[in-house]
Amino acid sequence: MRRRGSGILLHITSLPSEFGVGDLGPWAERFADFLAQSKQAVWQILPIGPTTGAIGNSPYSSFSAFAGNYLLVSPERLAEEGFLSESDIEPYRLPFGAVADYQAAERNKQSMLRKAFSYFKERLPTDPDFARFRKESKYWLEDYAMFMTLKNQYGGAIWNTWPENYRDRNREALDAFSVSHSDALLYEMFVQWIFFRQWRRLLKYCNANAISLVGDAPIYVLFDSADVWAHPEFYKLDERKQPIFVAGVPPDYFSETGQLWGNPVYAWDEMERDGFSWWVKRLGHNIELFNMIRIDHFRGFAGYWEVPAGERTAINGEWVDAPGIKLFDTLSARYPYLPVIAEDLGVITPDVRELRDMFGFPGMKIVQFAFGDNIATNVDALHNHVANSLAYTGTHDNNTARGWFKQETSPEDRRRLFAYLGREVDEFSVSWALIRLVMSSVAKLAIVPMQDLLSLDADARMNKPSVADGNWAWRLLPEQMKDDMKQALREATELFGRG
Repeated sequence: MRRRGSGILLHITSLPSEFGVGDLGPWAERFADFLAQSKQAVWQILPIGPTTGAIGNSPYSSFSAFAGNYLLVSPERLAEEGFLSESDIEPYRLPFGAVADYQAAERNKQSMLRKAFSYFKERLPTDPDFARFRKESKYWLEDYAMFMTLKNQYGGAIWNTWPENYRDRNREALDAFSVSHSDALLYEMFVQWIFFRQWRRLLKYCNANAISLVGDAPIYVLFDSADVWAHPEFYKLDERKQPIFVAGVPPDYFSETGQLWGNPVYAWDEMERDGFSWWVKRLGHNIELFNMIRIDHFRGFAGYWEVPAGERTAINGEWVDAPGIKLFDTLSARYPYLPVIAEDLGVITPDVRELRDMFGFPGMKIVQFAFGDNIATNVDALHNHVANSLAYTGTHDNNTARGWFKQETSPEDRRRLFAYLGREVDEFSVSWALIRLVMSSVAKLAIVPMQDLLSLDADARMNKPSVADGNWAWRLLPEQMKDDMKQALREATELFGRG
């Protein structure tokens, strides 16, 4: 972070659009315009990998750590670039909605993309941009296309239930499958090519307007992913390719029984013997896509909570050391500048702080966490912030500021909040009171979820950790990007030296 600034947290799916969920089209650029006009320096988003309704559409549960989510592909851009006609996309337009319609988006975008593929398929083998994309993405693209095609072939079944020759990646079987399913494989690669064409257009637009894009890389990958299927040796699996241990966190602020994520944990010894090649490629891929990368659950690089597979909660896990110093030494040697943000929330021990500070990574401060009975020493309280950090009113995992004030603060918490502010606030003014706090922080970056900028209630919350359904659905409506709000944000940004 080279300059003091501020920004907004808003995932792509939360943008307005007429196609069920927000996407990389015109409204993404309009939101970038809104940020530029209000003097914001940063747009932070959530992970952009392929998701599925079968596990709640969570962006943190993806079929690939490298691929893009076809739901984010813009039909308008497909028409604009000649892959479809305007008449092709017109029947799929939907009213603007405050809630994401993932089912309609999945159905309609698959239909449009398959139509675009049918139009363009014959030209793909000779298209130089597609050829360049295939070459540059070879490390992950072919495995991903094969994984998704096999997954479709077997009705969405988890990869370790496929016939053994496919489960175990028998070379002759995969070669034969490639020949018999060549169109299906080409389609998956075509969709990824389209996604990354549109992504790079948005990145270029944002950067031209002095907006940095902050991406999000979950530390773990989904078990049912191309990454685990292609590299099972990098995970703690048994001879039947079943996880032996799974990831989570112990009981904490969010859950009395901890969080049982269920992701397979890394076989770090094997990764280290391989020179951490998967991480080198993964981070390099993210550096190309984002200006900064928030690594979710950074503490897992120092030590991680490992739970025996089959447990119903995360209570019966244990901490296991991870080779974070060796990993980031390797990454630093490959990439002299690591634009990493350490998500260092939760149970943070000295070894995690040492790892974060050794490599100069900024951490995160959440103002909602500041008003407990330890406010004097609380690292999230404004007077304890440090410059090399990002200050947030809340994150995608928190309630909105208004919802937090109404639902999660005790009378004592409110008394401390009022004392800290020097005045009383109510549910209608608390969001902007917290915004002013993070803006005035010494932290280099201040980040505000769009819901807090709008002073929205708890029903606009993006995610409730450990709750399977009803998340990731909130969407911004066009009329909510008002000029007076833009002006208020700009004034606060300038007042606290972030403009």
